[in-house]
Amino acid sequence: MVEVKIKPLADRVLVQPDPAETKTASGIIIPDTAKEKPQKGTIIAVGQGKKDEPMNLKEGDRVLYGKYSGTELKWEGEEYLIMRESDVIAII
Repeated sequence: MVEVKIKPLADRVLVQPDPAETKTASGIIIPDTAKEKPQKGTIIAVGQGKKDEPMNLKEGDRVLYGKYSGTELKWEGEEYLIMRESDVIAII
């Protein structure tokens, strides 16, 4: 697990996206210009939740999220997304 000094507030979570696919199932190499943003990742940190809604997610959960969800954040050379818990579609 990655140790990050970022603590999301309220119902937000910090997600480290999975790396983009570099090769198709049939072995064709995908150029950088054609790579799609991954839509799954690992939760690195979670907020405390809202007053009347506890958090359902926890650190280490593997999740699926929407294609345009969250705000991109670069911290100490790593790329992260910070998003609301409601932007997460599923736990995998």
